[in-house]
Amino acid sequence: MTENQWMDFAETALTASASTTQFTKGHALCSGTQVLRRATGFAAWKHDGQLRKGEGATPYIHHPIEVAAMLSEVGKIVDLDVLRAALLHDTIEDTCTTAEELESLFGARVRGFVLEVSDDKSIEKNERKVLQIEHAPHLSMEAQSIKLADKTCNVRDVAFSKPIDWPVDKQLEYFDWAESVVAGLRGCNSPLEAWFDKQIEESRREVGG
Repeated sequence: MTENQWMDFAETALTASASTTQFTKGHALCSGTQVLRRATGFAAWKHDGQLRKGEGATPYIHHPIEVAAMLSEVGKIVDLDVLRAALLHDTIEDTCTTAEELESLFGARVRGFVLEVSDDKSIEKNERKVLQIEHAPHLSMEAQSIKLADKTCNVRDVAFSKPIDWPVDKQLEYFDWAESVVAGLRGCNSPLEAWFDKQIEESRREVGG
């Protein structure tokens, strides 16, 4: 797969997600900044064929684009390595991408941030959830911001694009767990924290919790 082909993936993903994003300014930055389009294209290629769990079954790449757009627009983050890592944050965890591959293409700093927010899928799911809570306070500030934006997007998706076959009690359980993770991220970015608080309140109200 050539970089020119990545850019075709980026164009498709950015065009499709532009109509659904909450963060038009942040999305425009991802679309209009070459180094971010490059990361978007790579992530879109790696996540090709993957769908979100919600009832809308949207292409998975819309999620990391939204995380990066939130970091830019709400969190006022201008560090391009952080925004690139946000676009790539699920590639190691959920695709065949290796840490070495990320470093060779995007540099050691981006690789490091992605590794910080990636779960080890060889560990049982419930243990991974406990480890996320335990590890949250020890992440770098940059990785904490990515994790916070990721959790905020997920909370909203669980409420407004409910995963298929998730009853209300499972949705509420997810919100409780997300709040526990975010408790360890407090202090990394005040606007993102306030946005998370708003989104989880709205999400609980949406599901009746």
